[in-house]
Amino acid sequence: MRNARVEGAASLAWGLPSFRTPEPIRQAVAAALEADPQIGMYALPDGLPALRHLVAKTHLAATGIAVDSDRNVMITCGNMQGINALLHVILDAGDQVIMTDPGFASHLQQIRLCGGEPVFWRLDEARGWALDVDALPALIGPRTRAILLVSPSNPTGTIFAETELRRVGEIAREHGLLILIDDPYSHFVYENRARYFNLAAVPDLVDRVAYLFTFSKTYAMSGWRLGYMIVPEAVKAEVLKVHDATIICAPRISQVAGIAALEQDPTT
Repeated sequence: MRNARVEGAASLAWGLPSFRTPEPIRQAVAAALEADPQIGMYALPDGLPALRHLVAKTHLAATGIAVDSDRNVMITCGNMQGINALLHVILDAGDQVIMTDPGFASHLQQIRLCGGEPVFWRLDEARGWALDVDALPALIGPRTRAILLVSPSNPTGTIFAETELRRVGEIAREHGLLILIDDPYSHFVYENRARYFNLAAVPDLVDRVAYLFTFSKTYAMSGWRLGYMIVPEAVKAEVLKVHDATIICAPRISQVAGIAALEQDPTT
């Protein structure tokens, strides 16, 4: 964080919200601390049923895709842990994941920590940091397992175009690849809302997409460590094994906060 104190330098370290966790969320947790005798206990490894149900409802409203809260929804300790668990499932040593360049540095670290190799998909500033879909097929090899996307992009802020994303989906389906969508920022597109497109909304890609949402930015809950993933049933079954063996469950108190968050309008 040192460069944040250097005049003229922009800090690209932690993305910390500039506002408090909203009052309705804090009030709901305070009430639960007093009234819920289970508030300090483990939750089910895949999350509280009430939260998973709300996640499925939220995903349907956002994408038009109906998912089963038991078969497809997994509550995570934020997207960092969610991506990590997914990479443990899909990668053997030497397997490859395609990620944009520039991209999120922690994704690079996670791929390598799981024994994988990042394959860099170059974004060109002269083209507005847009996806060069024509260059994608040449990056795919016999060890490629997934394409990892963040839109709006970290660190460029680019909202990838729907036409480009749909072509990425077609290429992924053709090659049998999983698309990992890390979504911290979709609620921050403001006047560009109409430009934002979520590949998880494409019915033909339901079995090819793992969509991950984090509460960290939208609800100023970075320290609560809470997120969720929407994944194919077979993928959830395997991720659950990694999740249970490493952290057991996301903190129950954070999941109570997540329930309150999804029950409110994130724009308020």
